[in-house]
Amino acid sequence: MLSFRGFWSRHRRKVFAALGVFGSGYVIYKLYDAHRRRISDLEKQLEGERQVNELIRAQLQKHFESIQRISDTTTLPYAMHYLRSRILEELDLSHLTEKLMQGKAQSNAITSKEKLELWERLKVLSFTRTASSLWSVTMLCLYVRVQVNILGRHLYLEVSRGSEGSQLLDESDSFSRHGQQDFLATADYLSAHGIDTLIMNMQKAAMEVLKEKQLRDPFSMVQLRKTIIQILELFMSIGGPNCWMSYLIPENAIAYRQLMVTSTNDSFNLMDVGKLEQLMSETRSVLSSPDFGNIVEISLKKVVDMLVDDISTQLVGMSPPSGVPLAKLLPRVTQLCLPLLEEPSSNKFVQTIRGLPDVELFYTLLYANMCIQS
Repeated sequence: MLSFRGFWSRHRRKVFAALGVFGSGYVIYKLYDAHRRRISDLEKQLEGERQVNELIRAQLQKHFESIQRISDTTTLPYAMHYLRSRILEELDLSHLTEKLMQGKAQSNAITSKEKLELWERLKVLSFTRTASSLWSVTMLCLYVRVQVNILGRHLYLEVSRGSEGSQLLDESDSFSRHGQQDFLATADYLSAHGIDTLIMNMQKAAMEVLKEKQLRDPFSMVQLRKTIIQILELFMSIGGPNCWMSYLIPENAIAYRQLMVTSTNDSFNLMDVGKLEQLMSETRSVLSSPDFGNIVEISLKKVVDMLVDDISTQLVGMSPPSGVPLAKLLPRVTQLCLPLLEEPSSNKFVQTIRGLPDVELFYTLLYANMCIQS
């Protein structure tokens, strides 16, 4: 007993130190083990969330591509077909050319004054027809892409707000209920309701720009490009800033529903006016933005360049450096609307607009910013 007490007295501090080290080590081990378990559980949770997020992203992309496919294969082709028929109907110049040919064949068929008036009308209407086609096709192509991005944003919002994203996408066709088809159908508004005022104002712009252009004067490709650009710029300014949007998109959803019920006798009373108005309001906001104005300018000028190049190619070896008389150029100007209004899948102008780097960047940033702001 005495020896134990002696041992304890001599080694007490060492024993306490050893126990302290052991106890600390045990506590540290338990803390580490608990921390490791928490990390493992967190990693499993994060992995599960990552898989869910990947699934939702995949479904989002699938639905977004579905909207894009509907737009590319149905909305735009149908709108373009309708646009072609309206422009060719409203700006049919065959009656003018027939009268001129009749006057050429029969010298006494029309007077010199009547002949000059016919040529002047043909001059203005030829440029009106081409400029109207050029503007309409370009804007329709850009407008439909805006629609797709806005619908994609709303899909993103609905999935983000839903706690069970996959169930939301798999079990509910929310866009069908909330006016997806009604919104995409507004792409026809230009052809059905906006085209008359568009043509009238385009004709005013053409008359103003062409009033000093004489039919006998030589017209070079540089002058042709400049003339078309001037007509488009003057047209865009008629009625004030962004007045051109009235040709492209309805004023509001209620007026649009009434217009559609009146014109089609269809059951558009089922239209979700509130949702449609929200979608159209967002569209107007995009269309009136400076960035959209920038891609409109870039796209229009690119298409003008392509048209002038096409005529220049046709006139290789036939045109002197100073150009050809404007009167001889008019038949070619008149025919420029035909390739412009071709079906989108074979339309080089539509394909070129879609592939412009500035246009692609605009829509990439538009969709990204919409989702970030949401």
